[in-house]
Amino acid sequence: MSSLPHGNNRLGLSEKPSSVQSDSATVINDAKKATTPPTAQYGENPNFGPQHIELSTAMLNNPLDGMSPEEVLKDVDLFVEGKGLTEHRDIFRRGALLARVAQKEGAFEEIAEIPENEKQVLREEITHRWKQPFMLYFLAVLCAGSAIVQGMDQTAVNGAQQFYFDEFEIGPERVYIRGLLNGAPYLCSCLIGCWTNAPLNRFFGRRGTIFISCFISFVSSFWMAAADSWWNLLIARFALGLAVGAKSSTTPVYSAESSPKAIRGALGCQWQMWTAFGIMLGFVASVAFQNVTAPVGESISPPRYPQWRWMLASTAIPPMIVMCQVYFCPESPRWYMEKGKFDKAFRSFTRLRNHPVLASRDMYYAYKMLEVEQVQREGKNLVSEFFTIRRNRRAAQSSFFVMFMQQFCGVNVIAYYSTQIFLDAGFTRSQALLVSMGTGIVNWLFAIPAIYTIDTFGRRNLLLLTFPLLGLCLFFTGFSFWMPQGDVAGGEMNTGRVAMIATGIYLFMAAYSPGEGPVPFTYSAEAFPLYIRDVGMSFATATCWGFNFILSFTWPALVAAFTPQGAFSWYAAWNFFAFFYTYFFLPETKNLTLEELDTVFSIGNRQHGLYYKNKLPWYFQKYVLRKEVEDYPPLYQLGGAGSMSEKLERTRSRQSRPE
Repeated sequence: MSSLPHGNNRLGLSEKPSSVQSDSATVINDAKKATTPPTAQYGENPNFGPQHIELSTAMLNNPLDGMSPEEVLKDVDLFVEGKGLTEHRDIFRRGALLARVAQKEGAFEEIAEIPENEKQVLREEITHRWKQPFMLYFLAVLCAGSAIVQGMDQTAVNGAQQFYFDEFEIGPERVYIRGLLNGAPYLCSCLIGCWTNAPLNRFFGRRGTIFISCFISFVSSFWMAAADSWWNLLIARFALGLAVGAKSSTTPVYSAESSPKAIRGALGCQWQMWTAFGIMLGFVASVAFQNVTAPVGESISPPRYPQWRWMLASTAIPPMIVMCQVYFCPESPRWYMEKGKFDKAFRSFTRLRNHPVLASRDMYYAYKMLEVEQVQREGKNLVSEFFTIRRNRRAAQSSFFVMFMQQFCGVNVIAYYSTQIFLDAGFTRSQALLVSMGTGIVNWLFAIPAIYTIDTFGRRNLLLLTFPLLGLCLFFTGFSFWMPQGDVAGGEMNTGRVAMIATGIYLFMAAYSPGEGPVPFTYSAEAFPLYIRDVGMSFATATCWGFNFILSFTWPALVAAFTPQGAFSWYAAWNFFAFFYTYFFLPETKNLTLEELDTVFSIGNRQHGLYYKNKLPWYFQKYVLRKEVEDYPPLYQLGGAGSMSEKLERTRSRQSRPE
C-alpha cells in the first residue's frame, strides 16, 4: 500500500470518515459511544485483520468524500476529456456533484448547480423507488428467465427418470448409474462450468455469457431427448453442466451492476424466487407429458417410453426465449467501463435510469470505485490472499457453509427424487408426479416472502429459525415410512401413510424457501471484498454445485443402504448441526456497508463463538423468562478510524507482524 498518497488525492481519500450507520444489533458507531455500554471482553484481543483492507474500504465507502466541489469538477473535466465524453460535460459535472454527496440523504437539495426539474427527479428516486424505466424491468425479466432456465433444468429430470430408467433397463440395483445420470450436470458445473465464468465474462460480457449458457441449455435439451443409450444421455447431461455454473455466477452480477441501489437488493433476490418458479415448471412438464405417446423419431425402435423425451425437450423453451431477449437488453455499464468503452457505458446507463443526470452520477461514481478497485488489486496474488488473510478466509468459510448447507439440508433430494420417494410411499406413478408438482408450487410460493424478510429479519435469523424446522420435517417424513404400507399390489394403500409422507415433504419445502433458499447466493455475493469478489463467487458456486452432485449421486445408494428412515435422518441431523454452527460462528450481513462487513468478517471464530456462548443466559432471561434486561454489549464497534496518515501507519505496523 506504499503507493497510496498520504493526503487527499484524486481518489478522494477522506481524512475523517463519517460515522458508520447500521441497524445491526451487534454493531455500534461513534455517535452512540456516549450512551452505549462498552464492548465486553471475551478472553482475546480483537484482531480486525490486515489494515490494507480497512484502508481500501474507507476509500470505497465513498471515494469522493473529502474532495471539495471545485476538486470534483476539475476531476470530472479530466474524466470527460480523457474518455471521449466532452459532449456530455455539463451533465457529468452535475452528476459528479451529486455523486460527491450520494450517501447523504437530501444533500442534493443544497447544490445550486442542480436545476429544479432534476431535483424533482432525485426526490422521486427516493419516494417512488419502483418508478423505473421500461428497459430496467425488461432486464429484470431477462434475469428472471435465466433463473427459470436454471430451475427447470434441475427438476425436469425428476419425472423423466421414472421412464428412462425403464427404457435403458437401469434397475434399482444399479444405484450409482442412476445417481450419476442425475448428478452429471452438477459435477461438470463444479469442475468446469463455474470456472468458465471469468473468461466468458472477460471476452463476451454479461449478456454474451448468458446467451452462451442458454444456448448450451437449449442444445442439451434436444440432445438429452434424442439420446439412444444411457451413456449418450450421461454425456448430454454432463454438457448441460457447462451452462449451469456460468449462468448462476453471471446473472446475479448482471442484475446487480445494472440496478439502482434503491432496489438492487430486491431485484437480486429475484434469482432465487424465479429459480423456484423454474423448479415448479419442471414438475409441471413431468405431469403434462406423462401420458404423451407421440413418437419422437426412429433412433429407438420401437420408442418404448417417449414421455421422458418430451419432458426433457420441453426445457428448451425458456432458454430460447432468453436468447431472444438478450439481444434487446443493454450490456452491463460497468463491464463497458472495464473495457474502456465509456461512450457505450453512458448509453447503457441512460437506458437504465430515469434521467441522464442519474446516469451520469452513477457512471462517474462507478468509475471512481473502479479506480479504487484497481489500487486494491495492484500487486496482489488474489488466490493467496483468498486463504491467507483472515477477513477473506472468514468470508470464504461462511460462504462455504451456507452453500454446503443449501445442498445438505436435503432440498435437492426432494427436487430430484420426490417422484421416486412418493412411489416408494405407495402412490401410483401418476399420483407421484402430481404430488411432486405440488412440492414445486409450495417452493415457489414460500420463496416470495423472502424478498421482504431477507433484509428485515436478517440472513442469520432466517437460518436460525428454519434449520430446526427442516430437521424436524425430515425426521417426520422418514419416520412416516414405518407406518404400514397396505396392500399396494391389491390396490389398497394406507392413505394415512402417504398423507404423512406428503405432509412432511410439503412442510419441508415451506420451511426451506424463505431460509436456505434465498440466503446462500445473497450472502455469498456480499461477503467478499470487492477486489476478490469474482474469485469468491466462483468458489461459492462451485461449492454449491459440487455438493449438489454428491447429494444427487449418493441418494439412491443411501436409501438402499439405510432405508428411507435412515436416509432422511442423515440429512435431518445435518440441519441440527447447521443450527448450532450458525448460532456460534456465522456473522450477520443484513444492512451492513462494505466497511462494516470488513470488520465483521475480521472477527475470529473463537471470539465470535465466545460472544454468543456468553450471550445465551441473556437470551434465556429475556425471551424465556420474559424479564426486563439491559441491552447486551455489542460485539462490533465501528467508526473513529482516524486520519489517513494514522491508517497508513497502522497498516505498516500490522503488516510487519504475522497474523
